[in-house]
Amino acid sequence: MDPLYDIDSYNYDLPAENIAQEPVDRRDESRLLVLNCASEQLTDRTFHNIVDYLAAGDLLVVNDTKVFPARLLGRKETGGRAELMLLSYPQAGSGATTGDDWQEAVIIGLIKSSKRPKPASRLLFGDNLSAVVEEILADGKVRVRLRFSGDLDPLLAAHGRMPLPPYIRRDEPETASDRERYQTVYASQTGAVAAPTAGLHFTPELLATLRAKGVQIASVTLHVGYGTFAPVRVADIRDHKIHAEYLSVSAETARLINETKAKGKMVWAVGTTTVRALEFAADADGAVQAREGLCDLYIYPGYRFRVVRRLITNFHLPQSSLLFMISALAGQERILNSYRHAVANGYRFYSYGDAMAIIV
Repeated sequence: MDPLYDIDSYNYDLPAENIAQEPVDRRDESRLLVLNCASEQLTDRTFHNIVDYLAAGDLLVVNDTKVFPARLLGRKETGGRAELMLLSYPQAGSGATTGDDWQEAVIIGLIKSSKRPKPASRLLFGDNLSAVVEEILADGKVRVRLRFSGDLDPLLAAHGRMPLPPYIRRDEPETASDRERYQTVYASQTGAVAAPTAGLHFTPELLATLRAKGVQIASVTLHVGYGTFAPVRVADIRDHKIHAEYLSVSAETARLINETKAKGKMVWAVGTTTVRALEFAADADGAVQAREGLCDLYIYPGYRFRVVRRLITNFHLPQSSLLFMISALAGQERILNSYRHAVANGYRFYSYGDAMAIIV
C-alpha cells in the first residue's frame, strides 16, 4: 500500500514524559517549532515569537468555540457512582415539555459506572438535574433525556467537569486552573467537548501586539466533538469515516479572508478545526462563503488546499486524522521528521503541550 494511505506509516515514538499533563505557567511561554516547507528549515522558538512570522495585512483566523463542563458526575438512582459524558451541548426543548420550570433535552452521551445502566435507568446529578437512559447505541454511546430546572449553565458548572482528553492522567482529574486554561481567551460560543488547543497559547496581550502590527483577526465557530479523539480503525486511511461537527462562518469573516487573499497577504489558521471550517466554506475557486451547518470534511494526503497555507497547531496523536491533515498540508515525511525533532528536543505534546507553525 502507498505509505501516504497506510495507517502504520503515521506512527512515531513518543515517550510518556513528553505528553503534557499541565499547561505552562504562561500561555505564550510554550515552545514553538516553526516548519518552513520551502526552505526545509526547522526553527526552535517560543510561542510569543509567532509575531515575527505574521506581517501587516495578514489575517489570523481563530475558532471561538467554548468548552462546557461536559462530564457530569452523579449517581445511579439504585446507588453507585456514575459519570455521563455529554457529546454535545444540550438544546433545551429537544424533549417533551414538562410544565412548571422544568425543561428536557434529548442528547447522546457516554456513561461510566460500575455496571452499565439499562434503558429506563435514572442518573441523578443534583436536585435540579437528572437523566433517563432512553436507548443503548453502538460504540458505547447512549441516548439520554436530561431533565433540569432553571438555567442549565450553572447546573453544568456545579455538577460537571471539563472534558480533559484521556491522555491527561492525574490523581485529581480536574484542577482549579483547568476551567480557565482548557479554554482559549477568546472563547465565546458554547458547544465544544474538546478545546481547539492551538488557540490555548494566545494571550490578550499577544493578540493586541498582533493587531498593533497590522494583523487582522477574524473568527469562525466549529464545535469540537468527541470524535476528535476517536481512533482510526482502518488500514487504509481513505476508508476512515470522519465525524461531523457544527460550524459557522460569518459573512464578515468570509469577506476578510477573500480580501486578504486578493491583496496577496496570508491567511493564518489557528488550529486544525479552523482549517476544516475554512476549507469546507471555500468554493471551487477558493473563495470563502458564509456557511452554517455540519462540517464533515475529511482532509488527508492528496487534498488540494483552497485557503490555508499557514497553520498554527499543536502536536497530534499517532495514526490520527489530525496528523493526516497536517501531512496533507506539509508532506508526510516533513511532518514525521519534525515530530522526531520535537521528541528529541523535549517538546511537550498534545492538548497542554507546545505548538508548531507550518509555513507552506
